[in-house]
Formats: sequence, structure tokens, C-alpha cells
Amino acid sequence: MGTVFSFDARGGQPSAVRAALDEAVAGLHRADEVFSTYRDDSQISRLARGELALGACAPEVAEVLELAAEAERVSDGWFSTRYAGRLDPTGIVKGWAVERAARHVAAVAGARGVSVNGGGDVQLLGVPGAARPWRVGVADPLRPGGLAAVVSAAGVAELAVATSGSAERGAHVVDPRTGRSAVTDLLSVTVVAPRLTWADCWATAAFAMGAREGLRWLEALDGVEALLITAGDEVRCTGGLAARLG
Repeated sequence: MGTVFSFDARGGQPSAVRAALDEAVAGLHRADEVFSTYRDDSQISRLARGELALGACAPEVAEVLELAAEAERVSDGWFSTRYAGRLDPTGIVKGWAVERAARHVAAVAGARGVSVNGGGDVQLLGVPGAARPWRVGVADPLRPGGLAAVVSAAGVAELAVATSGSAERGAHVVDPRTGRSAVTDLLSVTVVAPRLTWADCWATAAFAMGAREGLRWLEALDGVEALLITAGDEVRCTGGLAARLG
């Protein structure tokens, strides 16, 4: 998927954890083989070209496309699986794959705490230790190496943190209405939610919307908090975000 993944598993039998990690990594490689739009022989590429029917694809293809359709509905079209007129669900695949990997390790290894980081988007489950919550730093897009905030998973069994922006990858978020790079006053949007599948989608959609509309929309989503940073170094956040900082 063109990025780095890291795992942190706490507790469980070492042999079971090792086996679960190996299976989770294999699952990530499998997701890349199935969904990569850079591979001509991937199932998603063949599906997009009409060479393969959806029913002939792996079951996870239909699962991801159904989730993407729900994301498009909730975002009123600001999240889309179409890029330049071509099927491209990569906007949801990474978050979905990271969340799936984390849940697999937690279920199979019996770990008390699992953190999986995929290119800066993180799924947290359980706790790393007694009275110790998981904490995730949010990068400051205007100050390389600095943090804009620290998100804490204290008091919840699962939490995800996803960021969409232009600071590291340039203008890669597309406005689905025009098919071109989104014209936005934002540098980054960080979304905090229970599931990384949705946090990843909502961060992308809100970034394309811009600060005013994006914040209004995120405020209306249940269980979602967010931090938005504009090109003018203005920080905006949802009303409940303060409870998740620490």
C-alpha cells in the first residue's frame, strides 16, 4: 500500500501473538494484492476493466465496496470510490485493512492491548497496561516534528485516529464533484472514532469539504471527534474532542 505498518501487542502467549502477527501481516499483503490499483492483475483492477465479475472476486471485495457505498451515502458524495471515472476504493481500503489486522491479533492472540499503525492511521484496542491508556500523537502540519495534540484512549475499549492532509503527500485528496485535487483551506483533518474504517473515510471527506463545512458535518456524526488545522494556522475542533486529549 506504499506505506509502513507497525504492530504493538501487549499480553497473550508469545507463540500465539507471533502466529497472529504473521497472519495479520499476510492479510495486509493479501489486501494489497486484491485492491491495489497499481497492479494490473489485482482483482480490483480487473473488476474496473470489466474483466472480472464482482461475484468472482474474493468476498472482501464486496465487503469493502458495500462499506464504501455507505461512506458515500453518509458523506453525501464527498467520499467516493470513483477516481477519474475509474473504480478506486483505496480511500477506504487502508483503514479497513488496518482495523481488520488489529482485530485479528486481539482475537487470535488473546492480547490485552493491540495497536496497529498504518502510515499514521491507528487502530487501538484494549489497553497497553494497568491504568495505562494508549496515546497517539497528532502531527502538526506546519511544524515538522511537532505535535498538534495527543489523543488518549482512556476509558474506551477501542479507538481509531486517522489524518488526511497535504503536508506529507501533497495535494492527493480529490474533490469527487470535479475529479481534480480538492481546493480547500485545510492542511489536515484528524478524526477520532471507534473504528478506523470510518475514521479514515471521514477524514478524507471532511478535508475535501473545507474547514467550515467539514467541521459542521463532523459535529453531526455520532461518536466522532475531530481536529482541523487550516493553512492560516487556525485550529478548529469538534465540541467533544477535549475529552479525548491527554
